[in-house]
Amino acid sequence: MVRESYVVVHNIAKRHNVGTLARSATAFGVKELILVGRRDFNSFGSHGSTSHLPFRHFHSLSDARDFLKEKDCDICGVEITDSALPVNELPFKRSTAFLLGNEGTGLSTKECEMCDFFVYIPQYGCGTASLNVTVAASIVLHHFGVWAGFPERSRDGHKFIVAERPVKQGKYCTETEESIVHERKSRRENASNGFFDETRNAESTSSPLGTLFTEE
Repeated sequence: MVRESYVVVHNIAKRHNVGTLARSATAFGVKELILVGRRDFNSFGSHGSTSHLPFRHFHSLSDARDFLKEKDCDICGVEITDSALPVNELPFKRSTAFLLGNEGTGLSTKECEMCDFFVYIPQYGCGTASLNVTVAASIVLHHFGVWAGFPERSRDGHKFIVAERPVKQGKYCTETEESIVHERKSRRENASNGFFDETRNAESTSSPLGTLFTEE
């Protein structure tokens, strides 16, 4: 059975965190990084890893959920809830998409409703209530890779060997302009369905497709 991992990021507050997250996702064998809502982010911290990781964009959580279910994925919320399981117990069953919450507020009610189960990272020190979203993602993705039996990358000296940079995937997400127009129409018609929450910044994009990568 093929086991794959995905990372779902919904309206992340600090855009520069996505670059660091992409670096961890690449290191731990993530299949795709899925952006929901706002699509723009700063690639600072990625160290070129964004060239090795496919990105996919959806305007709504429901669209992202449908896509992942077609891939026969469980959706796992990374959050401390009453039902959350310790990630070090490797509670996985199949391909899994990890949904990461906002840096300040965690997963919203809407996000929790689309999850099949939750994991949390046990802490042993008393000095912090939670971890940075990119640190949490790294730990969870590493545990999944161990469970899935991903083959370890070859090393050269003190570092792992980086693959040749693939063909540039382009400045924008893997969408056509026609599909963007259709999704925007659907978004307006279904704005009250409880699954769409896009920021004004995302709406103010000047291009019909919108910028995916930004540099500072």
